[in-house]
Amino acid sequence: MRLLVTRPDEDASPLIAALEAMGHQAFHMPLLSVRYLPDAVIPSRAWQALLITSANGVRALSARREAAGLMHLPVYAVGEASAAAARDAGFAQVMAAGGDVVSLAADVSAALKPEGGALLHVAGSVLAGDLKGLLEASGFSVERAVLYEADVATQLPADGRALIAGNGPEDGIDGVLFFSPRTATTFVMLVLEAGLGARMAGLTAFCLSQAVADALAPLTFGRIAVSATPTQAALVSLTARG
Repeated sequence: MRLLVTRPDEDASPLIAALEAMGHQAFHMPLLSVRYLPDAVIPSRAWQALLITSANGVRALSARREAAGLMHLPVYAVGEASAAAARDAGFAQVMAAGGDVVSLAADVSAALKPEGGALLHVAGSVLAGDLKGLLEASGFSVERAVLYEADVATQLPADGRALIAGNGPEDGIDGVLFFSPRTATTFVMLVLEAGLGARMAGLTAFCLSQAVADALAPLTFGRIAVSATPTQAALVSLTARG
């Protein structure tokens, strides 16, 4: 299949490689661009553990001199991709949850005790889910350090627009991969603004979760396929079924 990848530049290469290994042809059209916030404050405390909800959070933290003083902490990551990024950054104690903040909060609550100390959540300015609220409801103290922003695209890139509008079998695409509700919402807005809504009838939307699929509701796709688990590997395997 010919598939459109909407992930930011920082996350796209491994996904494209995985798709191409399955025989697909992948095209990159990032709808989010990541911008680090070098002046953001990272509080200095006796943290019990570090919470990571995206690989971009790890990258933003790794770019800071304060990271060296946090390397000894256990890291609880939302999923395998963010866990891999933490290991690559040099963290030795890394645990991966099931791919969403609910499973992450459950893992943290099972492994740690509130009296053991506060938790530091390294995050972006826009959050998926309320990890802080979930853990505070269990008695934990959670402080968030916002180290990056992900800015949404304001128009479809010319090459992406051409692929979506394509008419011939070698001019268009067969499907689009979506990893977040925010990306899906941005895609909907830009496709409708470009007058390409009708083109979705011939495409399959491959979605990381039901929340992502729900964000695509204003468009009518030929098919919407939702990953069984919110992981990149599960979503990539979903494309094998077309």
